[in-house]
Amino acid sequence: MDIDIRPAVESDIPVLTEMFNYYVENGYSTYKEKTVTTEYMLNQFKQYDLVGPYRMLIAELDGHVVARATSSRYREPHVFRKTVEFGIYLAPEVADKGVGSKLYKALFESLQDEDIHLVVAGIALPNAGSVALHKKFGFKEVGVYDEYAYVNGRFHSSLWMQKRLSEV
Repeated sequence: MDIDIRPAVESDIPVLTEMFNYYVENGYSTYKEKTVTTEYMLNQFKQYDLVGPYRMLIAELDGHVVARATSSRYREPHVFRKTVEFGIYLAPEVADKGVGSKLYKALFESLQDEDIHLVVAGIALPNAGSVALHKKFGFKEVGVYDEYAYVNGRFHSSLWMQKRLSEV
């Protein structure tokens, strides 16, 4: 499987919207109950750049976008400026095929010169694949928000993991 990794571009927005909406309609990991529009996804896309700590990378298979990974602002206050939150979505047909690992490897490499101390990730449970991916990259479990989200008539929990990038 020949996977190409690159920064996201605006023309990716329709397929990114479709991929995200798949998880809205078929799961709970987005913590959304209604599908999103391309305008919504475009606004999300505008939070990322080619430089700096906030990036969005895309995995392509045979010229088709099959995954995205992001490093996002964790919270607004300036005191969180050295913390980023990672997120990843894969097209269902490439789950468990190594795409997530290639994408995360590239994301970590793209951020190696940035002033980031901590990377955090919230994983909607259950999601053994995502937990395994994060552990593979050295994330440690720090806690669970138990039944804190009410999506589609059911409570859901979220495992929080973190990886320290610097010791200072």
